[in-house]
Amino acid sequence: MGYLIVFLGGGIGAALRHGVNLSTARAFGTAFPYGTLTVNVVGSLIMGALAAYFAFKGDATQHWRLFLTTGILGGFTTFSAFSLDAMLLYERGEAGLAAFYVAVTVALSIAGLFAGFALVRHFT
Repeated sequence: MGYLIVFLGGGIGAALRHGVNLSTARAFGTAFPYGTLTVNVVGSLIMGALAAYFAFKGDATQHWRLFLTTGILGGFTTFSAFSLDAMLLYERGEAGLAAFYVAVTVALSIAGLFAGFALVRHFT
């Protein structure tokens, strides 16, 4: 059941992301990734609000949590999950580990993208 809930939420989130990408491209052009910036910031803001709600109210079922966070926000932006992970490390008193996680994730993700691009370019 959890997989179905995440699947449905992910579709909604991905459609929302596509809408933001189209809207920002029409409004601001495509010279800068406004759409990606928007979904990353908005997704992280919503993830923070949901995490606080779940922590302090705690009355949401696991299915709702999955649908909203892993599903909708996961389809909208995975940056929100990354941001939550970094915040949780920091909140646990692991500021150094949080900084390491942020730096390594960003650096390796960008390096991975360049490597994948280079591999395909080389073999095509």
